[in-house]
Amino acid sequence: MKKILIIYYSNNGSTKKMAEKISRGVNSVENIEAIIRTLPNIKNTFDNEIANEENVLFATNDDLSNCDGLIMGSPTHFGNMAAPMKVFLDTTTTEWFNNTLSGKPAGVFTSTSSIHGGQETTLLTMMIPLLHHGMILSGIPYSENDLNETRTGGSPYGPTHFSGDKKEELSKNEINLCISFGERIAKLAKKL
Repeated sequence: MKKILIIYYSNNGSTKKMAEKISRGVNSVENIEAIIRTLPNIKNTFDNEIANEENVLFATNDDLSNCDGLIMGSPTHFGNMAAPMKVFLDTTTTEWFNNTLSGKPAGVFTSTSSIHGGQETTLLTMMIPLLHHGMILSGIPYSENDLNETRTGGSPYGPTHFSGDKKEELSKNEINLCISFGERIAKLAKKL
């Protein structure tokens, strides 16, 4: 059974909801399992906690060693990934030296509270460390009809969500894009 690791950080729950939908897509592929992990708030990074208040385990470097593909999600903070994601990525030097992630499929997703909050720049900045790790990046092709129809979130670089005033639920298009994205990364892992 191949494992696709989904690591997310979420402030208000939108990125978490996206991770759950992406995991549905991953799990829809035979012999592929989604492993969901989160990251602690930067203030809690050095605590000895192993999970958040919802009992979602915090990501570890061992999770990276044991995955066959990686999907990362973060809210957009000033057009970039949130600090907890950057802090986690900065701890992956050993994996980089050992080529732990090299040749494995990867993708990224994000959520913003502003329609022009920097969704695509966040996705691009999250891709850079994955390229340094030698991962094979995938986005969403325009053959996905929802990418052409969406008026909320979605990007060829990866799934996105516009949360507005934090009350906006994932749209039908956003949900479909998350599910198809998870399925796409899972199928790539099978092929590789």
